Amino acid sequence: MSNETQDRLSGVVLVTGGARRVGAAIVERLHGSGMNVAIHCRSSVAEGAALAARLNALRVDSAIVLSADLADDVAVARLAVDAHARWGRLDALVNNASGYRRTPMGTITPAIFDELIASNFKAPLLLTQACLPLFGAQAAVVNILDTLARHARPGFAPYNAAKSALWSLTETLAVELAPRVRVNGVAPGHILWAESTALNAEQQAAELARIPMARLGEPDEIARAVAFLLSPANGYLNGVILPVDGALRLRA
Repeated sequence: MSNETQDRLSGVVLVTGGARRVGAAIVERLHGSGMNVAIHCRSSVAEGAALAARLNALRVDSAIVLSADLADDVAVARLAVDAHARWGRLDALVNNASGYRRTPMGTITPAIFDELIASNFKAPLLLTQACLPLFGAQAAVVNILDTLARHARPGFAPYNAAKSALWSLTETLAVELAPRVRVNGVAPGHILWAESTALNAEQQAAELARIPMARLGEPDEIARAVAFLLSPANGYLNGVILPVDGALRLRA
């Protein structure tokens, strides 16, 4: 089988947080591989609409934008239904949307806790459950994790706990939903500097020094890993957590 054949995908995928940054790279990669894409966003509607327009110009009726607040349980359930309804099928889910912020002990409020748990754990769990009856005979889920989720990171307790929970969920559902649905994860390292936790030049240099590959990752490197895990050519991969981190995890 040629590499080009292995890279081809088909069907419909729902990507959460798909309008910007790494999510947009995932959307573009999966669309370019042959899938129709349902682009979820919360507030980045303009960016999502522009991305969908660009993709539809390349292939007619191949991309839609769906806006939903993943902290709203009703909206999460409706998101799955709407993604399926557009083309009458749903074959894959990429749980990419993620809240991230520094929260030292003493600054954690119930609202902040709920926000980080909802976006990083609760929504992926409930959305996967909502998609389950809508999936076809062979489906796949990819959860976007964090390569440092299982490392102690003072100042990020709720975020790390939520991502660790998603890591565990990925492995649990890989067993529970097999063989009909495969569930895997991609664990990025430093890909883009976080918008919510700004680092100055000195802090960025210190972070880069921790990465054996001595650079940030590219969003498309995450996107390629997602496409790899979704490919039917890799249909025996289940419960895999694929680190795309330049070996950062080995130095943490």
